[in-house]
Amino acid sequence: MDRAERRMFASADGLILAADASGPPDGPEVLLAHGGGQTRHSWSGAAKDLAARGWRVVTLDLRGHGDSQWSPRGDYQLERFAEDLVCVADQMGGRPALVGASLGGLAGLYAEASVAPGSFSSLTLVDITPDMDPSGVAKIMGFMGAHLKDGFESAEAAAEAIAAYLPDRPAPRDLSGLTKNLRLRPDGRYRWHWDPRFVASAQEEHARGRRRDMDDQISRLTLPMHLIRGRMSELVSEAAATAFLALAPHTAFSDVAGAGHMVSGDRNDAFNSALTAFLGAHRGA
Repeated sequence: MDRAERRMFASADGLILAADASGPPDGPEVLLAHGGGQTRHSWSGAAKDLAARGWRVVTLDLRGHGDSQWSPRGDYQLERFAEDLVCVADQMGGRPALVGASLGGLAGLYAEASVAPGSFSSLTLVDITPDMDPSGVAKIMGFMGAHLKDGFESAEAAAEAIAAYLPDRPAPRDLSGLTKNLRLRPDGRYRWHWDPRFVASAQEEHARGRRRDMDDQISRLTLPMHLIRGRMSELVSEAAATAFLALAPHTAFSDVAGAGHMVSGDRNDAFNSALTAFLGAHRGA
C-alpha cells in the first residue's frame, strides 16, 4: 500500500478532523470511523487490505480523539458525531461506504436514520446496535475512566492495563502501535489520546438511551447494511443482534468466532474477509 496521505476535514461547528487517505484516488470511497477511545490507527489492517483491493480509504479520527481537535465545550453527544460523519462524507464528494465500529457505527446509523439520510452508499456496523448490554457498557466505561486522572508512568504500564482488560488477546511485543494512542503530558505521565470529557458525555448518552427513538427510523432504512458481531461480544448479545436483524431484515450479518467487541483487533483476518465480501457485493452502488 502506498504511504497514507494526511487529510483534514471541517465539522459543522468548526472543529478540524484529522484523517488518513490511502488507495487509488479514483477508487470507490469508503470511510472508516473508529470506536470511542480509539483512533484512526485502529483500522490499519483493514485499511491496507481495502486499499490493495482498489478502494479509496479514509480513516478518520473522531472529534476529541487522536489528532482531531477537542470540542471547546466538551460536546460529544451522538448527534455531533453523526453530523461530523455527514460533513466528512460531503467533503469527500458524497456517499462513501461507511464502516463504523461501536461509536462510529452508532453515529453512522443515527446519521442515516435521522440527521441526513442518503449520506452513505452502505453502512457496516461493527459490533454495535442501539440495544447495548448494560454490563458490557459498564465494563468499557470502567476501563476508559480508570486512568483518566493519573494516566500511566510508561507505555508498558498502559499495555499491562489493556492486557488485564483483554486477557484473551495476546499482548503485543511491539508497542509502537499503542504509543499512537497515548500522549506524553508535561507531568511526564502518559494519557490516552482523547479528551477525558468524552467519558462523561458517553455515560450521559447511554443513560438517555436511543433504542426507542431509533427503532421506527431504522425499520425504514433501505441502504445496504451489514452487522459484523464478535461472537464473544460483551456489548452486543445474540438476542440484540437478532432483534436488530428483525428490525432491518435486509441487513447482512457476520458473526465472527473468536472475537469480542474489538472485532478487527481480535480477528483481523476474519473481519477483513467479511467486510470485503460485503463491500465488494455493493461496490459502486
